[in-house]
Amino acid sequence: MNCIIIDDEPLAREAIAMLINQTGNLNLTGSFNSPETVTNFIESNTVELIFLDIQMPGINGIEFARSIPKETFVIFTTAYPEFATDSYEVDAIDYLIKPIKLERFQKAVEKAHTYSKLFKADYANNNIEQVADDFFFVKADRRIFKVHFNNILFIQGLKDYVVMHSENQKVITAMNIKTIYDQLPKDMFVRVSKSYIINAKHIGSVDNNTVYIGTNEIPIGNIYRDFFFSEFVTKKMVGK
Repeated sequence: MNCIIIDDEPLAREAIAMLINQTGNLNLTGSFNSPETVTNFIESNTVELIFLDIQMPGINGIEFARSIPKETFVIFTTAYPEFATDSYEVDAIDYLIKPIKLERFQKAVEKAHTYSKLFKADYANNNIEQVADDFFFVKADRRIFKVHFNNILFIQGLKDYVVMHSENQKVITAMNIKTIYDQLPKDMFVRVSKSYIINAKHIGSVDNNTVYIGTNEIPIGNIYRDFFFSEFVTKKMVGK
């Protein structure tokens, strides 16, 4: 996977380059100190993954991520955890806090590889075929999958696709996240951000900004927070 680094700090760029060198299936093709210096490179080279800082002079990472090609993935690398929710609003693959540990870095890269393989398959004309009381059929990868609502942990909107995560598989289809949300039972599923729908039955714990489902951390968007807590947390809380 061809990747580049964009970070205004030289030491940060060196640290990420070292992590890339210790991780398989990555080919570092460029390292840049600002988004302004990389535009021509992206237009003339294949860039599949960008390790992108957020706080930089001029155009920040969030703004720049809105302008990159849809086929290019972003992993944010930053010292500021407070931008995590904003990062998923621009379809980031992951959000890494500096200093970045190798194991955490490789986990993010593996996620990018997984999505890349899924997206390269033929997903033309994919959609929901049939909806029943407890499942639906979904076209994906030239097959039709039966997906039980109970088995879905969460659904992620990414680029022009949705990814349905269960414990044993990921099913990806070309669909708007609102379209799939409209097909789901609202007593079980709730949208917690622009990019995520969760199955409330699988919530392990929550805090003000995050829903924890197994090892997955799902960010809660500001405009969805009040409804989620009032309808799916407070109403069911014991000993308020």
